[in-house]
Amino acid sequence: MSHATSTKRPRTAPLYERDLYAWSLEQARLLKEGRLDEVDAENVAEEILDVGSNEYDKLESALRVLLMHLLKWDYQPDKRTRSWENTIAIQRSHALKQLRKNPSLKSRTEEADRDAYYDARLEASGETDLDVETFPAACPYDWDAILNRPFKR
Repeated sequence: MSHATSTKRPRTAPLYERDLYAWSLEQARLLKEGRLDEVDAENVAEEILDVGSNEYDKLESALRVLLMHLLKWDYQPDKRTRSWENTIAIQRSHALKQLRKNPSLKSRTEEADRDAYYDARLEASGETDLDVETFPAACPYDWDAILNRPFKR
């Protein structure tokens, strides 16, 4: 019995799909050398957009944890801990750092607050065993309260 061997070689995936790190180093080198005609412009553009998206996601993540702890603080005053205070302080710091490093994100704080609150409300419900309906449907905190409201146990 004879097996026919294919003369077609399997097509390998582009470096971008096989090894993103190696691809990024190669693209940086090509850009630095001014070899723009060799740059994978479409994927470079996508990666740059992803960088911006990741910066927004970091802000939203800090706000989500911060808002969850604000809800826990307000709705379970008998369970307040130093750990909650520390988490509030740390997440405020993270959010402010993101805004300092990326000033254009200030134009998206309302959106980030709204997006973060949706998840924070669900997480607060899960961590407190309070029904999600216990918490307001919309964020009850203005921007100043989120970042500056003092906390004392």
